[in-house]
Amino acid sequence: MTAAENRRQPRHLPISMDEAETLGIGRFDVIIVSGDAYVDHPAFGAALLGRVLWDAGYSVGIVAQPDWRHDEDFLRLGRPRLFFAVSAGNVDSMVNNFTPNKKRRAGDVYSPGGRPRRPDRATLVYTDRLHALFPDTPIVIGGIEASLRRFAHYDYWSDAVRQSILADAPADLLVYGMGERQVTEIARRLAAGESASALTGIRGTVHRTEVRAWRERDQEGFVVLPGYAEVKEDRYAYARAFAAHYREQDPVRGRSVAQPHPKTVIIQNPPALPLATSELDRIYELPYTREAHPSYTEPVPALEPVRWSVTSHRGCFGSCSFCALTHHQGRIVQSRSIDSVVREVERMTAMPGFRGIVQDVGGPTANMYGMVCSRWEQEGACAERLCNGACRTLDADAARYRRLLERVLEVPGVKRVFIGSGIRYDLLPEDDAFLADLCGRHVSGHLKVAPEHVARRVVDLMHKPRKEVFERFRERFERLQAGKKKKRQYLVPYFISGHPGCTVAEMVELAEYIRDTGLYTEQVQDFTPTPMSVSTAMYHSGLDPFSLQPVHVPKGREKRIQRALLQYRDPKNAALVREGLRMAGRPDLIGSGWACLVGGGRTEDTGRESGSPLQEKSGHGARRHPRSRDAQTERHRHPGQDEHGHRK
Repeated sequence: MTAAENRRQPRHLPISMDEAETLGIGRFDVIIVSGDAYVDHPAFGAALLGRVLWDAGYSVGIVAQPDWRHDEDFLRLGRPRLFFAVSAGNVDSMVNNFTPNKKRRAGDVYSPGGRPRRPDRATLVYTDRLHALFPDTPIVIGGIEASLRRFAHYDYWSDAVRQSILADAPADLLVYGMGERQVTEIARRLAAGESASALTGIRGTVHRTEVRAWRERDQEGFVVLPGYAEVKEDRYAYARAFAAHYREQDPVRGRSVAQPHPKTVIIQNPPALPLATSELDRIYELPYTREAHPSYTEPVPALEPVRWSVTSHRGCFGSCSFCALTHHQGRIVQSRSIDSVVREVERMTAMPGFRGIVQDVGGPTANMYGMVCSRWEQEGACAERLCNGACRTLDADAARYRRLLERVLEVPGVKRVFIGSGIRYDLLPEDDAFLADLCGRHVSGHLKVAPEHVARRVVDLMHKPRKEVFERFRERFERLQAGKKKKRQYLVPYFISGHPGCTVAEMVELAEYIRDTGLYTEQVQDFTPTPMSVSTAMYHSGLDPFSLQPVHVPKGREKRIQRALLQYRDPKNAALVREGLRMAGRPDLIGSGWACLVGGGRTEDTGRESGSPLQEKSGHGARRHPRSRDAQTERHRHPGQDEHGHRK
């Protein structure tokens, strides 16, 4: 994009009619309503789509975090000429508002001052209000919340199967996935005079049709899922439905998918085609200020961890079961050009507040940048197998990512370039040159990796590499640390407790591995069933949706025990850890020996707590396991990433 083209865009997208008037706008073409504060940064969906629409020639206003209890905020910008675009924000509103234990969160990092300002089920609430106020204006819903609730889905917070969000919301169209192509085509066709009801064939969108009309039409070419009434009552039907629509989430080979509901039929068109490198370059080189709107008097906490980060690519072929990225960005990696990333960083260096540190250059998985499969363009990602570094058709050369990092480091004004979005250790080259360079120049004290578990059955269900793969990587990493004292680095492992398929015995296996390797972490991720992930389908149905074989699902007290076993050093967890060890038939791990995970508790004869697992019976202080180390790592997560370290 040229400087002249960039100047046509406002410094900030307007959030008031006063700002609109200074730009010569009397009526907006599109109004975006978002559950997040307006932050003009490409990691925030409203800013990115607003800039894309503006670049396409449409004026855009933003209503950020409206007070849904009153009309005033929804009326602030008036009626748009084309449509309202509604999003709950960067995170599903229920995930954002509640902890995995279903306790309401005290704060919201996407709000000024961190104070909660969005309703539960924000997409439905905002859409209901807009439809009541502007009944004849088209409404398009999108973002993570709408995208991942587009079919009948299990909702953890109500512990029930809910209808497609489009069956509940008075919206005309749902955009799923990354929506740049969809929203610009919707705007173009509405501007050309088409009605919203005619926009039924746009890739990457979902629409409704009447039950009678569906029965009368030719259904050839559609994948028809078990209906809502069936999947709500029958867990086998739910699992079959999930597997069927999961297989169609490829933009090249995916077919249209339909699911009957009591009053309507939900129809998903095939996913949007991947963006070309030049298209991605243009989107991320739009003139974002990387600031919150100047009207805010308090900072938006979610901005700071990602303010000086750069998106290098989209998509992830890892297909982790607990991550819904396959349903949102897809498995095909779409990478920007190195020159484009460098230009973006050059602009960053001239911005107020930049101190020479690039916080991240990456995507859902940083080192997938530039990776490509020879089949993707013509055949899409393989339907019956998952991608991995050993596949002969996958070009998993890490040299492109290394060149990208080198070029960014050469930008004048850049002192350090970090990788904040995590790496796939199973995709690293066999030689240690890249790993050494990664640790030497792009990692501070800790390198984030996500083995998630070590028990074979569990990692297979998670679609994660097996323990042996992680062990080889860990040993390589430790060799690079040999002899280092002051600048020694440590691994920050991400582990999940309570995942479907994991028994207490397998969680004990993981706890022993943590004990033996010294990879103890104070914070762990308790599995949360978020919409439209494979793991959530397993959690609800108790079945592997692809094989329909039974899967153990830890719930209730067992789930608490599993989490406690990962945090066995915490004295508050001692009773649960002992209970879990007895459940697993491992009382040998209770006591005061070096291999024990927890002390024996109060004894009947003395009434005193026995020694901790790090102490000998003599009581002469702690003696550390000979293979452990002093690292006390903590799991850090950027607000710009999901709970598993993936960029949103």
